[in-house]
Amino acid sequence: MEEIRLEDVVQMRKTHPCGSDRWTVIRIGADIKIKCLGCGRIVMLDRETFVKRRKKVLQQGPVSEEETLRQMLSQQ
Repeated sequence: MEEIRLEDVVQMRKTHPCGSDRWTVIRIGADIKIKCLGCGRIVMLDRETFVKRRKKVLQQGPVSEEETLRQMLSQQ
């Protein structure tokens, strides 16, 4: 399984109607929430769909997925 980090900047296979194909990951879990860097639209995809549609990671987020999930659980 590929690691998905919070604040990853990713390139998707298809361009968004605004013309941008770059997105940033703003939420991780069972679903992945991404924000378009062109227009600011927010989209939520299930993890499997996100991994299929992602072309490549342009910039990796600062904190690993495991650490992010640990922090989220400790806040509850």
